[in-house]
Amino acid sequence: MVERRAFLLAAALGAALPLCLGAPLRAEEGGLALVRAAQAQLGVVTGYDPAYVPLDFPGGDVAAEGGVCTDVLIRALRLAEGIDLQAAVNADMTAHFASYPANWGLKRPDRNIDHRRVPNLRRFLERMGAEVAGAYLPGDIVTSLLPGNLPHLMIVTDLPGAEAPMVIHNIGAGTRVEDRLLEFGITGHYRLTPEVLAKIRALGG
Repeated sequence: MVERRAFLLAAALGAALPLCLGAPLRAEEGGLALVRAAQAQLGVVTGYDPAYVPLDFPGGDVAAEGGVCTDVLIRALRLAEGIDLQAAVNADMTAHFASYPANWGLKRPDRNIDHRRVPNLRRFLERMGAEVAGAYLPGDIVTSLLPGNLPHLMIVTDLPGAEAPMVIHNIGAGTRVEDRLLEFGITGHYRLTPEVLAKIRALGG
């Protein structure tokens, strides 16, 4: 199932590259690899569905055409870097559960949903040393707070917007590239440097 979804994303990107988790689709280095992998979801992820879904583990994913904002990152990391964010977040939460938000009243990690929640990903990225300040570069991960106090996650692209780079995200109508980086209050800014990626891989991601 993971390989089939990777194939759909690779086909959308036009990349004839290896599709297994051990051979990432790394057409470009640095943050651009993540951007291109996220762009591969355009026209594939056409809906938004926040429903709780039991997932395979590791390598679990919801239906290829749906998901939420965090699934854009989860799928892009798998495609660009061969990283399984589900496994990495679960490993860190299992070892350091008290360090993560207690928003949902859970007493133990839930590998079906933990990695798909923005507050958990914020804490995970902080713990991996990914927080940055300053300019927004391609591949940077930005979190914000939508009206109604709804947490959101976006990936910065290399495409210029009116005042800031455009982002790729799923804010309700599937994966799209839009000029919305500064539209909502920003709550976090993260960068997946080689050092950060190495820490994530060390967790089994």
